[in-house]
Amino acid sequence: MAKIDRQTALRDARDDKKIPAAGALRPSPLTVAQCREALTARADPAQAEHLSRFFRTGRGQYGEGDRFLGIKVPVTRAIAAQCGDTDPGLIAALLDDPYHEVRLLAGLLLERTYRKHKALRAEIVDIYLKNLPKFNNWDLVDLTCYGILGDWVSMRDRGVLYTLAASGNLWERRASIVSTMALIRRGELDDTFALAEKLLDSPEDLMHKAVGWLLREAGKKDRARLDAFLGAHYPRIPRTALRYAIEKHPEPERKAWLTRGK
Repeated sequence: MAKIDRQTALRDARDDKKIPAAGALRPSPLTVAQCREALTARADPAQAEHLSRFFRTGRGQYGEGDRFLGIKVPVTRAIAAQCGDTDPGLIAALLDDPYHEVRLLAGLLLERTYRKHKALRAEIVDIYLKNLPKFNNWDLVDLTCYGILGDWVSMRDRGVLYTLAASGNLWERRASIVSTMALIRRGELDDTFALAEKLLDSPEDLMHKAVGWLLREAGKKDRARLDAFLGAHYPRIPRTALRYAIEKHPEPERKAWLTRGK
């Protein structure tokens, strides 16, 4: 599949005739300050310390510098439901917040508004792509990308996924492959395997896990195709990606894959 640049993808999105571009998103009944206040009122310092370790926020780690309020995802989802529809100004302000949970709230608001308002989807995708580097941890990407970007490309050219896969930004690359979950659920596996092949040489463990995870999901639809992919690319497949990909294989087959070539 030919690559297209991001601006081309966005222009094509706005030109789409099936779902017309929207003017402005409907204002939220809560201001930015009220949304943040709803979260900070539920802050849990002990949980925040645990999350800081879990999401690897130490120096040199993938989440370096990220800060947490200590709020669980279901609580953030409940607050997102209270916020109602969301305008671009609110989203941009929330995504600039130093706290992880506030940025997660922004992503959940985008995904919720995308699902509810077909006429606003082009604008939502535009906002999401422009701000994707701010979704700077694996949960922020995984909880939003296939509900927004994956669904969007399921009806259109997938070139934007290949553009993201070539990015130097870890989170954009992760979004490229995880977004194909929406395609897998439709029984469309070509892009998952093609993107996985392009991403096999990514140096980050988080990418190895993502590639293996999506290969496993594709394998649930077509086990023979997964095994053929693993056989064809076996020397290049990182060990973590392989373990994730074969997780649902029977134990003897898992052992055979893990000891292959020894």
